[in-house]
Amino acid sequence: QYHIVNSMGWTGLRSTQADAVVPILDGNHCLILAPTAGGKTEAAIIPVLSRMATEEWPGPSVLYVCPIKALLNNLESRLSRYAGFVGRTVQVWHGDVGQGARARARRSAPDILLTTPESLEGMLISTKVDRASWFGSVRVVIADELHAFAGDDRGWHLRAVIKRIEAYARQPIQRLGLSATVGNPDELLDWFAGSGERQIVGSSSVSTDADVTIDHVGSMANAATVIARLHRGSKRLVFCDSRSRVEELGVALRSLNTRTFVSHSSLSASERKLAETAFAEEQDCVIVATSTLELGIDVGDLDFVIQIDSPSTVSSVLQRMGRTGRRTGSRRNYLFLTTTDEAFLLACAITTLWRERYVEHIKPPPLPWHMVAQQMMALVLESPGLPAHEVIGVARTQFPDLDPETVATVFDFMAGKGILFVSSGLVSIGPEGERLFGRAHFLDLLSAFASPMTLTARHGSTELGHVDPMAVQQHKNGPTVLLLGGRSWKVMSVEWSKRTVWLEPSDEKGKSRWLGTSRCLGFEVCQAMRRVLLKEGDAELGLSKRGIRQLDEVRHLIFAPERQGSLLLEHLPSGRQRWWTFAGGAVNSALALRLGEIGRARVDELWVETDAGVPVPELLQRPADHSARTTFGVRLAERSELKFAACLCFDLLAAVIAERLLDEANLRLLLKP
Repeated sequence: QYHIVNSMGWTGLRSTQADAVVPILDGNHCLILAPTAGGKTEAAIIPVLSRMATEEWPGPSVLYVCPIKALLNNLESRLSRYAGFVGRTVQVWHGDVGQGARARARRSAPDILLTTPESLEGMLISTKVDRASWFGSVRVVIADELHAFAGDDRGWHLRAVIKRIEAYARQPIQRLGLSATVGNPDELLDWFAGSGERQIVGSSSVSTDADVTIDHVGSMANAATVIARLHRGSKRLVFCDSRSRVEELGVALRSLNTRTFVSHSSLSASERKLAETAFAEEQDCVIVATSTLELGIDVGDLDFVIQIDSPSTVSSVLQRMGRTGRRTGSRRNYLFLTTTDEAFLLACAITTLWRERYVEHIKPPPLPWHMVAQQMMALVLESPGLPAHEVIGVARTQFPDLDPETVATVFDFMAGKGILFVSSGLVSIGPEGERLFGRAHFLDLLSAFASPMTLTARHGSTELGHVDPMAVQQHKNGPTVLLLGGRSWKVMSVEWSKRTVWLEPSDEKGKSRWLGTSRCLGFEVCQAMRRVLLKEGDAELGLSKRGIRQLDEVRHLIFAPERQGSLLLEHLPSGRQRWWTFAGGAVNSALALRLGEIGRARVDELWVETDAGVPVPELLQRPADHSARTTFGVRLAERSELKFAACLCFDLLAAVIAERLLDEANLRLLLKP
């Protein structure tokens, strides 16, 4: 309390910070919910430091884990200051930290280690780390931006690594997750914490107390003009959906004599740091960034957040909006500047959901069998010569959500392929495991886990954005045409190994102005797009004058006179039918399977185009075709770049792919009478 008032200069704690004190001091697992810049870090670290001091924990006693290195670097000075109040130390450890700093840390262990799951895995398999002494004193794991981990395979990896560290810890490890607002906090905490006393701290409700405006400007050049003229003398953060658009907008703003910085993943760490530091210290300027600045990197107090086009989730908007309204007397704000019909409709849908106080549920990707395989190999590297039954047993404790018999099946397959080698019941890495993953001391085993399956769209040397892999499937009626960035593009080829689709401009937009969207969108977002178009619901969108005109135009783009249940059916001049589902690519792929059209249908996030004329009532009676589902999984598994896919038998790999790319649950919801 002394340091909170006298050293930190605070008059008191925020409500979330105050509510976190007792459960953390009691040793409960906690999920701490607050928007960006809402004080989550302090809510966790202040009571942890208090326990560390009063209970005299030896170091390293706290593992503070982040999804990106830039966030770790950004946190180091702040956490070092807090730890210094009680005479404790902080050390960053990730891939960019040199061997000298690591050696010093091993000689004199810090109290708090700032790191990534991949670096923790590296320590577990390193011969230079005394694991028993290094991890034996661990008392707390803090997972920052837990929602970002849990939404992809890195969440499974984080949870599995913590379980292995627990084998060395001399006491139970308390798990503290820091997260933005999510729709299913109880599920997220149960998934992260496992057993033990648990408590959610903070509110999971969505606040609509903010100034949100949607303006349609039609081009990047117009967007630059608006940004340069708007809010002069203020600090503005602008988000774009790709690195190329960040650079394009940065050049345009500088040509308009606007002080501008850029930040994206292609810049070096030092360049990004320079931009973020300069932006934090200046007042009349703009920083243009990709989603790298969506997470909690501190760039000072902002006046305004501006979005070029729209992100695909409400969660992203809440994260970005949360950077504003921190100054006394200011309000949270968010301005959409859209450049295409698609982006405008998406912005309206996202705003509709936000007004309805909706935010996405965070669901870990289903069937992480490839991660089971990765953990088996990592465990064998950590402890060569373990008995086979122990390797299988540890994997079962790491993945209690999965079928225990199939865990043994994965092990048997890896042993049969030579990825693992079993001699007299003892396990080591086999020759095929060395060949596949042994480069650079098994560095491949520690990194590049599968992110959500998207393809990078390119035209020549220009990156156009990211598209759903289902949108590029070939069909028998000629080349596939996508809508991206307000233009039509013909699919020329797909390099599955590089997750790249090569495009050329197409004139098909002249035949049909509204083609749909190639972006990966969730079911609820697509349904909100439908409600906006069909004037269902009365959410206040906050449209500018241009936005009001644009909404009227967009509502005239879809011509689908026939309704079948919840679907709109459009009869195309070609004789084919377009089912406007507004359901997302995963649901539409499942619908195409029901139609028996998966090889011939064109699948978009908003519609399915097919030869079939099956009425919805018949669809309701038709069961899911499991053989077609398997065929679908097999076809995509052949092209899969799923990390560690080589460790799975083909049927299991196909099941993983199908489960992740098909959404039967929301299809049933869509087809309800």
